[in-house]
Formats: sequence, C-alpha cells, structure tokens
Amino acid sequence: MTELLPDCFSSLSLTPALLQGVQALGYTQMTPVQAQGLPAILDGRDLIAQAPTGSGKTAAFGLGLLRRLDPALSSTQALVLCPTRELADQVGKQLRKLAFAIPNLKLSILCGGMPLGPQLASLEHAPQVVVGTPGRIQELLRKRALDFSALRTLVFDEADRMLDMGFEEPIREIVGKTPKSRQGLLFSATFPDAVRAISRGLLRDPVEVTVAGGERHAAIDQRFYEVDVTKKTPLLAALLLEYRPESCVVFCNMRRDVDEVAGSLAHYGFTALALHGDMEQRDRDEVLVRFANRSCTVLVASDVAARGLDVKELAMVVNYDLPSDPDSYVHRIGRTGRAGSEGLALSLCTSRELARAKAIEEQQGQPLRWERAAPLAGKASNVPPAAMVTLRIDAGRSDKLRPGDVLGALTGDAGLKAEAVGKIDVFATRAYVAVARGQATQALARLREGKIKGRRFRVSRL
Repeated sequence: MTELLPDCFSSLSLTPALLQGVQALGYTQMTPVQAQGLPAILDGRDLIAQAPTGSGKTAAFGLGLLRRLDPALSSTQALVLCPTRELADQVGKQLRKLAFAIPNLKLSILCGGMPLGPQLASLEHAPQVVVGTPGRIQELLRKRALDFSALRTLVFDEADRMLDMGFEEPIREIVGKTPKSRQGLLFSATFPDAVRAISRGLLRDPVEVTVAGGERHAAIDQRFYEVDVTKKTPLLAALLLEYRPESCVVFCNMRRDVDEVAGSLAHYGFTALALHGDMEQRDRDEVLVRFANRSCTVLVASDVAARGLDVKELAMVVNYDLPSDPDSYVHRIGRTGRAGSEGLALSLCTSRELARAKAIEEQQGQPLRWERAAPLAGKASNVPPAAMVTLRIDAGRSDKLRPGDVLGALTGDAGLKAEAVGKIDVFATRAYVAVARGQATQALARLREGKIKGRRFRVSRL
C-alpha cells in the first residue's frame, strides 16, 4: 500500500470531483500555505493567513469553499471579496478550473466598472459562488439582487489592499448580511494594524498561518541605488538600457507619478504604459493585455492596480519609490523570480527614503547590496523594442468569435506563420491578438482587407 505524503492533496479529505480539478491544474504537492491552511479550512475553522501573491492561496480557499458547497441548492453559498476586477477575474477563472468536475455549478464574477444591467439579469438565478469587488457587491445587496442568508464561506482576498482602497465600510456592511455561522477566511500579503483590527470583528477564533517570503525570494538579485530625486527618471532609463529586461514592472507610490514616469520613459523610446486605479476599466484591460502578451516591455504601476497582474516569468521589478513598509517591499519583488527562475529587483532610494531601506535591511537580516550607476544624459539610443505588437478587433464573444477564428484568419488569408502569432484574448465585444513586430503591418493590412468567420470587422493597431 502506497503511503501518502503529508503534502500531497490525496492526503486531504477531498471529493473525487475536487481531486480531478487539482489534477487538471497540474498540482501535485501542496505549497506551504496550502499544507498549513487546508487542514483547518476543511475542518471548518476560520483562518487568517499572511501569504504573498503566487503562494497558492487561491487553491487553498477555493478547495475549502467548493467542498462546503451543495450544487443541488440554488442559493449563494460562497463569496470571495477582491480589491480589483483584475484579481476577481483571475480568482474566478481558477475556481472554475478547480470546479470543472462539479455538475451544475454556477459562478458569477461581479465587479464595478462594468454595466450593472447584465449583472442584475444574471442574478435572476442565484449563483452558488460569487467573486467580486466590495463596492459592486454592496450595491447589488442594496438592490436586493443578492441574498447571503445561506452563505457558508466568506473569503477576504488581499485584505490589506481592500482597506488601502477605502473598502472598510462596504466590507462591514456585507459581513452584516451574512450568517454568523459561516466560515471566514482572510488572506493578506501584509499585516498592518488595520488588517489585524478588522479581522477581530470578521473572524471567530481563527487559525493563524504565516508563509514567509524569504524562501521564495532566494533567487532574486536585489540591488539598491542612492539617487537625487531630480535624477530618478534618467537613472531608471539608464538601468533599463543596462539590463534590457523583456518585461519589467516599475512601482510608484503615487498615482500622479505613474503617469509622469510612464510618459517620460515613452519619450525616451521605451514601450512603457501606465496602470493605476483612476483609469477607465477598458483602458486598464488593454494595458494588462499588452503587457501580458509582450507588446509592452515596461509597466509603470501603483501597488493596488498591480494586484491581480498575471504575468509569468517577469524578468525585473523596479521600485521607483521605496514602499512605506518592508512587507510591501517583499510582496513587490516577489512578482519576479517565480517557479524556480531567477529574478532581478532594483530599488531607487533618495536621501528621504534611507530609513525605509534600513527597515528592509533589518527585516532581511543581512546588508543590502548598494550599486552605483550614472543617470542617462540626453537622449536614449538603442532602446530595445517590444517583441510583439497588439492588434485590436472590434468583435468578441457576443459575435461568437473565438481565439481559433483569429488564429485561422492570420495563418490563412493573412499568410502569417503560427509562430508569428502570440497571445489571443477575447472579451465580450472586442478581441486582442499579439503579432510579431516585423509582421504587424502585413497582418493589419490583411485583416482589414479580409474576413474573420466570413465577416468583416474593424481592426486597429494599439
């Protein structure tokens, strides 16, 4: 008889349908947050977990809430609250994959920035699982479109960022509409006092789990540069030219700096885009699509906007500003160097930020590595271009358009080889396709002249 390892999913009391979901996602052994948290979650205990992005927390709370569901009941039994639409979409997709073998399961993603009408219509039949942002969930509750009286599991994902975004009042109102008997699971990358304070009112005698980031970040090369505040952007440009990353996220603390830095880098010739919470949802979607499909090399972002960013093999992270607490620093740099690959994290530090650098040093328990580099003087030369270009097609799922239709049009009438076509994203009313930069002009012209699924659609280059 084969002995089950303690970190194997087979050692847990999961249903055959959930084990199929685990296998379909390619999971074999549990991550630390899953191994420490799942036994308590499956036992019905409340849980508070400090775990960085990429630690496997979605599967941890996903398996827990799905096991507690009764698909035969047409009532909402699980709610996952997320700070941003991007993260909610990401969580919803992973939960659907985990639950693919559970028949008749309805999962709804309900977020702000989207028309309210279709969401109200979709709720005529209650979903068993709801994933959404606090503001929109609060709005739907007030319209009596949602009923949480039968809720069994309530999850707070990225609780620190939800509080940073001012969602405490909606969260408290939502919690007040849920049964006291429901299970509460709170996950947060950092644990400031505000998170600990609110958790006391949301959870009952929770099990505490902490997954340290140090082990995960062992493959990250961390370098610090002291710089005059007036030279930060020229130094950033010089470092991007020196290291030439295929993909890089630059973190700014202030939204106004995000736009300014992205604009300055674009002036230097970099394919740089801004991402922050003041942008329209469609613009944010397009920025995320372009960065994920390699038609943008530098993403300048605020912390909140970057939550839910799903980019594999991120080559480099830059702290244009040092964050105010060491935990946020660990969370930022943890976006690079994943899955065993090496990562690079560069931090610009003005004289006013030296105390923040010292706090990071104390948390890590070893001296920081300080480097010298000359800021860029004058214009930039030999700026590496993005490998891909994004084409936007003004048609989507509502037009029955599928990724295979776009690929077929490009490799058929447009005459492109399959390897010249990158990631294809299809939304409700539009689609995006990445094409090798050298063939983008040809692809655009052919798509405009030809047809997709026998129909002509407007096609433009982003």
